[in-house]
Amino acid sequence: MKGKRSVGTTITEHILTQQRTNPEATGAFTTLLNELIVAAKVISREVNKAGLTDILGDTGRINIQNERVQKLDLFANQVIIQRMRHVGQLWCMASEEDPDLIEIPAEYPKGSYILVFDPLDGSSNIDVNVSIGTIFGVYRRPEDSETNEVLLNDVLQPGMKQVAAGYFIYGSSTIMVYTTGQGTGVHGFTLFPSVGEFLLSHENIRIPEQGKTYSVNEGNYAYWDERTRALVDYFKTPDKETSRPYTSRYVGSLVADFHRNLLKGGIFMYPADLKDPKKPTGKLRLMVEANPLAMVVEEAGGYASDGKGSILQIEPTTLHQRVPLFIGSRKDVELAEDFISGRRPL
Repeated sequence: MKGKRSVGTTITEHILTQQRTNPEATGAFTTLLNELIVAAKVISREVNKAGLTDILGDTGRINIQNERVQKLDLFANQVIIQRMRHVGQLWCMASEEDPDLIEIPAEYPKGSYILVFDPLDGSSNIDVNVSIGTIFGVYRRPEDSETNEVLLNDVLQPGMKQVAAGYFIYGSSTIMVYTTGQGTGVHGFTLFPSVGEFLLSHENIRIPEQGKTYSVNEGNYAYWDERTRALVDYFKTPDKETSRPYTSRYVGSLVADFHRNLLKGGIFMYPADLKDPKKPTGKLRLMVEANPLAMVVEEAGGYASDGKGSILQIEPTTLHQRVPLFIGSRKDVELAEDFISGRRPL
């Protein structure tokens, strides 16, 4: 359920408070996160005036995902890279929009953190004023790395090794949700434009164990396997004992659908399908989308699965690897896993 409101504490105060509870903290992560927050404020400002400036529409460019790049996509990507590369805390970065790792220029100092991000999730909804967002995950460079070169293998870590993850959602208000794991909880902060600060608005968010909402693009129904179709049919079938049918809610922006379900309960699904032979495992990216949100939801008491097991346990093999994603309330996702894995007979 939604965490209790405790408006007044700034995000900086909250980060510093958590830092003081860790005797080994150096302040490096605090510096990194503060600069990421500045980048999000810049993106939020541009999103809020999108209809008034020449920032809507696509650039005519196709990104590594074979998707058309929107002008705001490019803007958000550039803002994050430019703001983050000079902070001195990053070893490298990886973005959904860039085919390769983003190295820190030689003129800037390097640190030990790795930032992975989707600069503007839901960009197909930009022109119609639907909520969009920025997703991020933070890793540490492996301590046993034997070179000063930036290596892909140092970045390809399972989601369980993230030291922080979260997202910014740009909607009726701009909200940041993040966690540093290890029982620290999931906390939400709302940007107050009049003071230019993110203030604590959702403290210790806990997702309901079971929801009443499913979020999936049913336009792909014909391209799913029989187990995926059976799962969605189950959610739609009336049965009072199991509180069915579930309500269908699908925005088409992963951050927006996830955020609603995090607060209200439910399951978001983007299963594997046969619609695009180039994407047999679905559309969503493991490193920049699934892993960060999986860390958030599991710290809040939920679960994230690829249909067979935990998202956070997957060993990535490529930077832009795609995975099926079932994420949300624990009982709903475990049910989906039973269907997809074959543990539940059809």
